[in-house]
Order: sequence, then C-alpha cells, then structure tokens
Amino acid sequence: MSVTLRTKLPQVGTTIFSVMSALAAQYEAINLSQGFPNFPCDAYLLELLNKYARSGQNQYAHTFGVPALRQAIAQMVATQYAAIYNPDTEITITSGATEALYAAITAIVRPTDEVIVLEPCYDSYVPAIELNGGKPVFVALQAPDFRPDWAQIRAAITPKTRAIILNTPHNPTGYVWTPSDMDTLAALVADTDIIIISDEVYEFMSFDERPHLSVSRYEALRERAFIVSSFGKTFHTTGWKVGYCLAPEAFSAEFRKIHQYLTFSTHTPTQYAIAEYMQEPTRYTQLASFYQQKRDKFVGLLQGSAFGIIPTQGTYFQLLNYEKISQESDTVLAEKFVKEIGVAAIPVSVFYHNKQQDKVLRFCFAKDDETLEKAAERLRQLPQRF
Repeated sequence: MSVTLRTKLPQVGTTIFSVMSALAAQYEAINLSQGFPNFPCDAYLLELLNKYARSGQNQYAHTFGVPALRQAIAQMVATQYAAIYNPDTEITITSGATEALYAAITAIVRPTDEVIVLEPCYDSYVPAIELNGGKPVFVALQAPDFRPDWAQIRAAITPKTRAIILNTPHNPTGYVWTPSDMDTLAALVADTDIIIISDEVYEFMSFDERPHLSVSRYEALRERAFIVSSFGKTFHTTGWKVGYCLAPEAFSAEFRKIHQYLTFSTHTPTQYAIAEYMQEPTRYTQLASFYQQKRDKFVGLLQGSAFGIIPTQGTYFQLLNYEKISQESDTVLAEKFVKEIGVAAIPVSVFYHNKQQDKVLRFCFAKDDETLEKAAERLRQLPQRF
C-alpha cells in the first residue's frame, strides 16, 4: 500500500538558484546567477580555522554560540552602530542567516497572524511564514529604484499585523534604505505591537558613501526587532553557514527556544576562527570599497550595451533592464541566455508571489575580473530585439 503525503508547501519546488546553477553547469555557461564569490577567502582566515580544528575545538559549541564570537559581534555592533547588545543574552549564533530568519519568524508568528513582506524578496521569508500558519501580506517595491511605497505599506497594516520584514541593502534590487525610510518606519510602528525582522546580511556592502542604516541604530526600532546578518557574505565564505541574530533579551529567549531544536549549535572551529579574525576591523569595514570596485568594473564593461543600467546601491548584485533586447518573460530569457550566449542570471520575477514582470535580470558581480570581463563581452554583444 502506498502512502500519500500531503505537502505543506504546494507552491514550492526546487529553488531558482539551484535551477540556474545546474543549467549553467550543463551548458558550461558563466554563472552570474547564484550569489556566491568565485574567489577564495583570506588565507589567514583558513589558517585560523585550521588552528582551532587542530587545537581540539571540534565538539559541540555552546548552543547560543561560542562566547568569544558573541563578544566580538557585540564589540563590532557597538563600534559600527552605537548599539549595545549583551553578548550573553541578546546575541545568538546560527547556522546561516536563513536559519536565523526561520527561527525569528517561528518565534513570533501564530496562525492567522499577518506579516508584511516587501517584494521582490528573498525566497525563504514566505515559506517560513506559511509553515507557521501565518499569512504573508505583499507590498511591492517600486521600480526602477525599488524604493518602499510608504502609503501602500501603511494601508497593508491591519489589527492582525504581527511583523514587517525588511532587507537592506536589498536583495535582489540593491536598494539601500535611507534615514527617511527608517524614520517613517519608526513612526509607522510606534504605539503598535508590530515586530521588525531586519535582514541585514549585506550590511558591509553599501556604495557611493551611503551608510548602512542598521535597525540597531534606532532605539525605537531596536527594542522591537530581530536583526539578522551573515559572515558568509562578509568574509566570502557562504559555504560555512555562520550567521547571527541580535534581539532584546525577551525576544532572544523565544528565538533561542526555536534555535536549539533547529540546529542546536554551529560548527565550532569556524566560530573561534571568525572571532579571532574580527579583531582587525578593516577586514569587514573595507568590504564596501572592494565590492564597489567590482560593481563599477561590471557596469563600466556594459556601457554601450542594449541594457538599461542603474548602478546598484548595495549588495553584490546588479539588475539589468532588458526591455530593448526582448519582450519575453524574464524566466524564458534567463534560460535563453544560458543556452545561447553562455551567461547565467536570475529572473527577478521569481522573487514576487505573482511573478511580476519588471523586465530585469539579476547578475552577481562577486566574481574575479576575468569572469566579469568574459560575461560582459557576451552581454554587450546582444543586439536590440535579441
């Protein structure tokens, strides 16, 4: 007798990142789709990892994170954002930012709760809300710069609104929130019980002298927020899956109840290695300059192409508008690019629940110069009406 399994996520299949990376491998295309660097991390960080693995730091870490790493994060946040978090009770190390986001959502969302999601958005938000019985309420960011529409966000709030998820710098659009955005959000949630979940994994990648405005900078927001970030993005080690969550003590207590049954603890020698590596702040504070150079190179190489280009404000993603090249859907065109010109990108419609078509593709420029040059050469040769 066969057993029928009823899916909890009927709309979810294989992620677009896996699909496009598999296509890129199949057709030997240049992979600018999935967001990971193709260059190594600092050799010294690898030496530290080896040092702690060989010194015997190979058993379970404290479930909330190695104390040395939590203390290093507390110091970094105090220096960068003038925000004080207790490393013992308000900072939790997680197995990547995705786990932290899931734990935060699970800690607060109950059946029938509504969570405002700003689209396009990272693909883990909505499944986490739905698995916990919540209802995502979608508000679209406005092309071409994808600035939040505060009138629409205000209109989306109801007595059932439990949380708002924000992401700055924003994946996939690269928009960086402004002081006006933060002030408007603070005024909007004042005198409510709405919780903020702030995805800040690209916190050290904002360009053209734009500061990253962490929610932790704003006391009125900080006291009602889970703030999530990731060392994978900051130190070019996405495969290490080390993230963290900042939250007030009462919030952290609920977060930790969930975390301990998701992954219990995160890879021990890696935590010690990162803690020591962070003692030199330039290893993360210079990241914006590094990636701005990458962005400028990629954008410069595409000058004279048929693409519409608004240089990204942050992250290591660049959107390219293809309206002059094709009127096909972005998913069709992305697959066509892989097969016919050998460059893989991500169609931005997949970041919308209704597959909204803005006629843009997302390209990752966290690649070595040779890769960017080869990809740009192929993209630059695309004619209008490809």
